Amino acid sequence: MALDPLAAVAAIRTRTAANPSVAIVLGSGLGRLADDVMHATRIPYAGIPGWDRSTAPGHSGELVVGTLSGKTVAVMKGRLHYYEGYDMPAVVFPIRVCKAWGIDTVILTNACGGLNPKFKPGDLMLLEDHINFMPANPLRGPNDERLGPRFPDMVGTYTEELRATAKSVDPDLREGIYVAVSGPNFETPAELRMLRGLGADAVGMSTVPEVIAARHLGMRVLAIATVTDMATGIPGQIEHVSGEQVIEVAERAGARLGALIKGVVAKL
Repeated sequence: MALDPLAAVAAIRTRTAANPSVAIVLGSGLGRLADDVMHATRIPYAGIPGWDRSTAPGHSGELVVGTLSGKTVAVMKGRLHYYEGYDMPAVVFPIRVCKAWGIDTVILTNACGGLNPKFKPGDLMLLEDHINFMPANPLRGPNDERLGPRFPDMVGTYTEELRATAKSVDPDLREGIYVAVSGPNFETPAELRMLRGLGADAVGMSTVPEVIAARHLGMRVLAIATVTDMATGIPGQIEHVSGEQVIEVAERAGARLGALIKGVVAKL
């Protein structure tokens, strides 16, 4: 059965009368921002038809609707990943629900490995572009022209105005290219060197499917990656990494990321 964003919106509206102007997706270890949402209504993903629950560590799996920096927002406290076993329509379904709800701006966050040797753990990187190494595309299959074109243009996907706003809030932000891989294993040193050689500054297992879906829908996109470890693959600089470490570093960087998102939302 095809997923129905309108049915999901109808269910959400039985819980809240709010009409958010921006959606915020919180990645691994970055869920604390949802606690700052005022007058919040919390809706478990299990209570929204078609919206699967998140099984990834550090993703609680609830939609938090309320006020942040004076704006009405919908905060996804946790996302779905391809590596969890979900197909691409399920992974991007929340983005399609947001668009059907009337939201035109989405802010996505993630935890990533830093490929650029100039980066360090705890840095925040604005995505200026991406390389997609995911094995499936969320737009594969029959196209619904009501959602977007068959062949969406990906030039300018990451909205320049939003990136400029983010840099005005936090001038020390890094900028770079994010490469998406399927996971769940971390990459080998040889793979990391290859990805860096292709021009990527950071690597992760999320975000790009949602960005493609948002672009297809004509949404404005801002994406921010938290560098949780250095994944250069350079001999002598190779370090082992664990999921627990990723979450720990992401949580430490959470205060800065929260301040950044609040500042951006205030200027929207």
